[in-house]
Amino acid sequence: MFRVAIRNIPLLIAALLSSPVSAQAPPPPRLVVFITVDQMKGDYFQRFDRELTGGFRRLIDGGAWFTRAYQDHAVTETAPGHASLLSGRFPRSTGIVSNTYGVPDPHSPLIGGVGDGASPFRFRGGVLMDWMRIADPASRGLSVARKDRAAILPFGRSHQPVFWYAGDGRFTTSTWYADTLPTWVQQFNARRLPQSMAGRAWTLSRPESQYPEPDNVPFESGGTGYTFPHVLSASPDTAASQVIDFPVMDSIVAQLALSGMRAYDLGADDHTDLLAISFSTFDAIGHDFGPDSREIHDELLRLDGVIGALMDSVYARVDSTRVIFALSADHGVTRFPELVLKDTAAVREAYVDMRPALAAFRAAVAPHGIRSGEVRLSGGRLDVDVAALRRTGYDPSPEVEVFLKAARAIPGVLKATTVADLAKGDSINDTHTRRWLHMLPPDANAVAVVSVKPGHVWGTAREGKHGTSNDDDAFVPIIFKGAAFRPGRYATFTRTADIAPTLAAAIGIKPAELVDGRVLTAALRP
Repeated sequence: MFRVAIRNIPLLIAALLSSPVSAQAPPPPRLVVFITVDQMKGDYFQRFDRELTGGFRRLIDGGAWFTRAYQDHAVTETAPGHASLLSGRFPRSTGIVSNTYGVPDPHSPLIGGVGDGASPFRFRGGVLMDWMRIADPASRGLSVARKDRAAILPFGRSHQPVFWYAGDGRFTTSTWYADTLPTWVQQFNARRLPQSMAGRAWTLSRPESQYPEPDNVPFESGGTGYTFPHVLSASPDTAASQVIDFPVMDSIVAQLALSGMRAYDLGADDHTDLLAISFSTFDAIGHDFGPDSREIHDELLRLDGVIGALMDSVYARVDSTRVIFALSADHGVTRFPELVLKDTAAVREAYVDMRPALAAFRAAVAPHGIRSGEVRLSGGRLDVDVAALRRTGYDPSPEVEVFLKAARAIPGVLKATTVADLAKGDSINDTHTRRWLHMLPPDANAVAVVSVKPGHVWGTAREGKHGTSNDDDAFVPIIFKGAAFRPGRYATFTRTADIAPTLAAAIGIKPAELVDGRVLTAALRP
């Protein structure tokens, strides 16, 4: 028997060589469309599942949907979240640690627009767009959004075209990118779409009976204008500034993206291109009315339609088998404490006011020559300017303990610790410790960090809030749709840092640097 097997080996080898052992690899995508929905909680799709019929429906039914996905860092704000989405890295690596220290740049003024200058000069490292161009210099990109940080940060410093809304009815960019606006953006602005919305009302898109949420919630929208309909000013100029809070802004941003796609011929050849679109209206409405509101319900339904129309328009120009769609969010949001906590004292405690602890620290360091303006507290992070410490030459550790003691005495504070002690914590089982370690670059000015209890928020203002290290603010959706992906629902723990390396693998390239994320191989076809 053994001799027979040996004798037949040549025949076996010949048979194997003459038979295909695997299917030919599909061609790489011509276009990757990455969609960010600002402030989209990870559970919205489950909550409104039966009502979705447009783009969201197509993504969750035909895509690889990761249902336990998180922005796994502590300060869950727009800038850090957008910086992580296509970089594959946490804020400790991107250097984008807050909105304040995100894209503001007085040396890069806007082109013909009203507003502060902006650029990615603080951003560190590369992003997916860079890796694509390293692999194929002919790859092109375009990023558009209503917010400057939402448009800029997904592309890092890659210097591809980036445009955002100036707030005065025009889309623009800054001198970091160009000296003048391209003709296609000028032509788009000439349509005056924001101004044309003057006097129009936002009404429910479906019968009122289909909205279980009450419409007369007095703590929404600062206590005024919290019922439908919501009406834009009759003045075109005023309406152009108000439109950012209305669902129609999503449609305008989508139209800008499609105009740019045509202008740059994205997806027109075999070089993979990248179109990034961030829809920021969700965030504006979420802040005003909260995640349990009738307004956010209607916004989701309307955006479902906008994304469906966007997908149709993209597929009309590019073979659907050569397109990848991906969707995620920069952060989630915490429910209004008033809806969750019925006791007045508990509601008051849920709004965590850190001013007493900040005042205690400032008073403690003042005798050492540290001025009040050289100490900052934001998002639970206490900073002392490095320049101030060098000037005074002293170690503020005793004064930091004064701050920590005062912070721990504030109702709603879960834990407060020095930055030096974070590395000693349990980063595997302690979510807050892990997210703070992911948050702070080695050269950060932070000396202490504070986390709040679940369901609690920073500050005293009554609005939809995010920015804590809690799951409510970190929980987001992640979905991939395209020929490279296996449709289905994946319940494994996933981070937004995993998006960029996974898209790179789907394109057939590799990150050009070390990343914090991993390739989500379970969702990729062989």
